[in-house]
Amino acid sequence: MIEVRELSKYYGDLAAVEQISFRAEKGQILGFLGPNGAGKTTTMRMLTCYLPPTSGSAQVAGYDVVEQSLEARRRIGYLPELPPVYTDMTVHAYLRFVAKIKGVPTPQLNGRIDDTMEKTGVAHVRDAVIGHLSKGYRQRVGLAQALVHNPEVLILDEPTVGLDPKQIIEIREVIKGLGGEHTIILSTHILPEVSMTCEKIVIINQGRIVGEGTPQSLMAQLKEGEVLRAAIAGPPEQVQQLLRGIDGVLEVAAELGRSADEQSYLITAIPGRDVRDQVARRVVDSGLGLRELRALEMTLEDIFLRLVTEEVKA
Repeated sequence: MIEVRELSKYYGDLAAVEQISFRAEKGQILGFLGPNGAGKTTTMRMLTCYLPPTSGSAQVAGYDVVEQSLEARRRIGYLPELPPVYTDMTVHAYLRFVAKIKGVPTPQLNGRIDDTMEKTGVAHVRDAVIGHLSKGYRQRVGLAQALVHNPEVLILDEPTVGLDPKQIIEIREVIKGLGGEHTIILSTHILPEVSMTCEKIVIINQGRIVGEGTPQSLMAQLKEGEVLRAAIAGPPEQVQQLLRGIDGVLEVAAELGRSADEQSYLITAIPGRDVRDQVARRVVDSGLGLRELRALEMTLEDIFLRLVTEEVKA
């Protein structure tokens, strides 16, 4: 549904985006994740035919964004970071105006507007002036304008930026409800947005893609070993020597202690090796106090920081 191949955008000698490639399948919600200034918005603008690429290609719904830009645009709904709403119009009048611009046939006009308002949760404020709405509802209206012509593809650039926690949850649920019917690219630097909403992740940093896949596949790629957290009462030097002597343990690192004689340790074991039984047995047999022992899972934040940090070092 969306195919990007070696897409680049240069401003003079500055590479805003450099040879990125990724694919979003039909009905998929793809999270486009990266720090501020990574190249997310530039990529969104190229995909929406707003900005021409320097090189490479991109297809949306089977249409090239350069050679067939009008056909591609007809199949895209775009919500930029600042919603393009007219604050002196009512919600219904604005959506009717947008629907006509986007070529919705007159017999379908009222039905499309009503359906879109229901899906985005603005039906009950249809006669309200947009300028009198909260920021969260303006964002909903912005999403409605992207959806009103029933596009195959939705491209949403930072759709929850500046919203309060309640508004973020509401917009997130609206977007999740649109998945399946529409292919969605969700650009954001907010990690919970991706983990709560997206089926696939593309991570971009300094204009290049540094990671791609599901959270699970990215964890598998980056995982250096099985990690345990153990809280153990006893002399730290004795504890670390004991833990390092366990077969399969690669590394032991001390965290901040809970008290003068109790310390937390991160234990990294060989990938695929579960050493919890050995750790528990050795600690108890040595007369030390085992207060906690549990496996740690890599989080999306861990993945993001690892990939971005490694890219910067490179």
